[in-house]
Amino acid sequence: MPKTEANKQVVKTKLHRRNKHKNRYNFKKLIELSPELANYVAINKYGVETIDFFSPTAVKILNASLLKFDYGIENWDIPKGYLCPPIPGRADYIHYAADLLGSDDNKHIPTGKKIKCLDIGIGANCIYPIIGVAEYDWNFVGAEIDDRASKAAKNIVNANPLLKGKIAVRTQVEPEAIFDGIINEGEKFDLTVSNPPFHSSAEEAANANLRKIKNLKGKQETKGLNSFGGKNNELWCKGGELRFIRNMVKQSKNYADQVLWFTTLVSKQGNLKNIYLELKKADALEVKTIAMGQGNKASRIIAWTFLNPNRRKQWVRERE
Repeated sequence: MPKTEANKQVVKTKLHRRNKHKNRYNFKKLIELSPELANYVAINKYGVETIDFFSPTAVKILNASLLKFDYGIENWDIPKGYLCPPIPGRADYIHYAADLLGSDDNKHIPTGKKIKCLDIGIGANCIYPIIGVAEYDWNFVGAEIDDRASKAAKNIVNANPLLKGKIAVRTQVEPEAIFDGIINEGEKFDLTVSNPPFHSSAEEAANANLRKIKNLKGKQETKGLNSFGGKNNELWCKGGELRFIRNMVKQSKNYADQVLWFTTLVSKQGNLKNIYLELKKADALEVKTIAMGQGNKASRIIAWTFLNPNRRKQWVRERE
């Protein structure tokens, strides 16, 4: 039986205490660094400066501005149609992951190049590694199945001195493999992160987008507009989020001694029960559920390890 914290979930309506995006965006300073952003900033009906989050161009320019202002990334771009993720939520994942690693070292948050992380599905945007490098100086390997996304991520790394030598992108050639072909023999990772495809089909993804627009705009839409973009393999896969994570859990057992903590984002709370069952079948020794919240939206990170506390403390000592 794995030790779990599934019943200790507390939905956090605020971002992590170390998250640079806890407060409203400082558009004045963002525009000073990225003047083109001024074309997309307006005052909403509440008298607050914002952008049109239904505009893919506005969202992309805002992301580039935030990455420049908060993380020192001067050159960031993604191909048209690829996922342009909301940065505050991605930053929260990295900060909670840092706390997780610190839990094995008297809550000391580890920093520096000795920390090695694996991002399953780095995407064209390279967001998780960017934040992990900028905030904690960690090293990353990013796995990616899409050749164009891999190339875009590599371009971001090569265009920013801060990232060079800190992020490596590896191509996954087997569609059903998650760790095979990516983790080399004898290679060790302190952490894996993942933001799995959410939906189980293209139709489901499209319908969800229409519902989102209706909820936000208050009217029925027949044509979707995904301002955050996303290609098929970024938005959906056969069996959706649950199948992807169950496969990840099954395959993680083969790397039990090479990874300190496996983690994944879980968007659908209804999937938790089956994920816990899969973790039990895989003989995970400890499972943690880390609740996250941003406004009215709640999600969580599931973390698991096959190493007992003594072995994890030994891992930390050997890392130093």
